[in-house]
Amino acid sequence: MNILSVRILFLFGSTIIGYLTLEPTSGLMGAVVGLLVSLVIIAAEIGMRKVSVSGLSSAVFGLLFGLIMAKLVGDAFSLASISVGTLSLIRVTLTLVFCYLGMVIALRGKDEFNIIIPYVRLRKQGKSEDAVLLDTSVIIDGRIVDICKTRFLSGKIIIPRFVLKELQQIADSTDPTKRQRGRRGLEMLHTVQEDSGLDIALSEEDFPEIPEVDAKLVKLAKLIEAKILTVDFNLNRVATIQGVGVLNINELANALKPVVFPGEQMRIKLMKEGKEHNQAIGYLDDGTMVVVEDARKMIGQEVKVAVTSVLQTQAGRMIFTKMER
Repeated sequence: MNILSVRILFLFGSTIIGYLTLEPTSGLMGAVVGLLVSLVIIAAEIGMRKVSVSGLSSAVFGLLFGLIMAKLVGDAFSLASISVGTLSLIRVTLTLVFCYLGMVIALRGKDEFNIIIPYVRLRKQGKSEDAVLLDTSVIIDGRIVDICKTRFLSGKIIIPRFVLKELQQIADSTDPTKRQRGRRGLEMLHTVQEDSGLDIALSEEDFPEIPEVDAKLVKLAKLIEAKILTVDFNLNRVATIQGVGVLNINELANALKPVVFPGEQMRIKLMKEGKEHNQAIGYLDDGTMVVVEDARKMIGQEVKVAVTSVLQTQAGRMIFTKMER
């Protein structure tokens, strides 16, 4: 049964109830009224499509809290010698004020109500479930496919709806390069869903008040206590500052590169000039840059070098060497 079926049943039921209500006098009029009322309710329901479950549950929580406070304060007023009419007016006023305040406060701090139904995570005792959020950059990067296949990631993989929307916008871009990257990301996402064998879910949670996708990711990660899988250096820094766990594929790739030590010898083909005087640059099979001193005249040749030092940077690792005579 889908939403359309539920709406049709609701229309049918409302029409029958309206007919039976006014059957002795004007059953047809009652059926029309019932149908119109149900159509108005359905139109209101469609208009509330953007209302999130978390926001609705927060509002209900605030409403209940307001009702309880109004009841307690109203009972306190009943102890005083106040006329019944005045007391009734006070109770109505208190109920209105406290319900309003409760709903507004709950909606403003809805992300802090982890006990509210949408954020309760039921799990077996002693079993933890680590959630991992994918950002746009890591999907486009493509290495996520191989990582998922190797089962290095455990727990649930979550793809936020706003990340998928950003991918679609990139894929529809007029810029050919962006369009190609966006389509590659959608293909990678499809491959991960079909072939990884992992528990992958799509999150409908959105934060309309936050325009930036990275900020939405960080907020969602804090909300559901998840980690962010990314290759974005800036997102990595921002998330770490805010106490969100980050899994950076670039850092993983750097950690898996072979370790070299000063004095170790290797053969390298020199590809181009270096930034400093008389330097030449080559690359290892994994893409690591090798800087060779006093080797500019040997560009295009394969030479034997000895490692002098290794520099680890945020962008990767650089190996400094000198030619062996």
